[in-house]
Amino acid sequence: MSLLRTFIAVEIPPHVQKLIQQATEPLRKELGSTFIRWVHPQNIHITLKFLGDVSPASVDILTQMLRAEADSCPAFDMQVSGLGSFPSLRRPRVLFIGIQAPAELEALNRSIDTACARLGYESDANGGRYFHPHLTLGRVKQDASALDQQRIRRALEESKIDSLGTARVNSVHLYKSELKPTGSVYTQIFSAPLQN
Repeated sequence: MSLLRTFIAVEIPPHVQKLIQQATEPLRKELGSTFIRWVHPQNIHITLKFLGDVSPASVDILTQMLRAEADSCPAFDMQVSGLGSFPSLRRPRVLFIGIQAPAELEALNRSIDTACARLGYESDANGGRYFHPHLTLGRVKQDASALDQQRIRRALEESKIDSLGTARVNSVHLYKSELKPTGSVYTQIFSAPLQN
C-alpha cells in the first residue's frame, strides 16, 4: 500500500489564474527558469494544511473531516494583489502574489488545522508555523548564486503588480501531490463545498 503525499487547499478561479499569468509574464521572461522553478498557473492555490504522506485508508477520514469543517464555513471573497518573496526580499526563496485574507479564510485555516490536530497531525501553530496566505509563483533553486539572488531581488523591486481582482472561494479541496522531474503534479482527491 503506497502512501499519498497530500495537502488541503483552496483554489483560485481560472479567470484570476489567467490574470496572474498575464501580470507575471514579464517577470518570468526576465528571470527565466535557470534558477527559478516556476509554478504552472493552473497549479496556483492557497495551501491551508500540508499533511505529508498519508495512507489511502486515512483519506476517508480526512474527507469526512473536510466535509464537516466546510459545512460550518461560509463562502467568501478575497482580494489578490501585490508581489513579494519569502523569507525576505534580500534573500528570496519563494516568489508569491499576495492575498488580502478576509477573516473567513483565517477561520477556515484555523478550524482545519485544529481538526487535523485531533486526527493526529501536528498543528501548524504548535510547530511555530504561522498562516501567511499567498499564491506561490516560483521557488528559487538551492544552487542559485548570490548574484542570481541579487538579480531576482532587483527584478522584484522593479515589478509592480496591483490588484488582480477578486477570487471567490466556495469550496475546499484535498489534493495529492506527485513529485516529477518536470515539477509537481496536483490531483484533486476530494472537494467540499462551503456554505452558500
